[in-house]
Amino acid sequence: MAGDEAMIALGIGCRRDTSADLIEAVIAEALTAARLAAGDVAVIATAGDKMREPGVIEAAKRLGRPLRGIAENDLMAVADLAVTRSDLVQRLKGVPSVAETAALAAAGRNARLILPRLANASATCALAAGEGAAEDGR
Repeated sequence: MAGDEAMIALGIGCRRDTSADLIEAVIAEALTAARLAAGDVAVIATAGDKMREPGVIEAAKRLGRPLRGIAENDLMAVADLAVTRSDLVQRLKGVPSVAETAALAAAGRNARLILPRLANASATCALAAGEGAAEDGR
């Protein structure tokens, strides 16, 4: 990436009760594909209703990155930037991809996908870069 530091956000989507190991596996696959290390990720983001998922909480803890729940309207606000379209997710959540929209929303201004959704049997992961949210002043 170019000289000015972009904030990298990792978006997670998963089925209910997905294990931290399965979530961690798709994260590892995504980081490898994007040639990034866990330390390059500023925040892990997911849909607000996934913030209670033990696997998501544990995976974020293992990676040592903060976990942020993204409100449904914030996911919808970036839906047109998503490249992966899941009819099921669109029906259930109102967005084409939870992982992609969560990453895009968390990456902040001028967000763009750097890795579209990767999936395993129960979890999805996507990476986005942006200028960070206005309140992120760090």
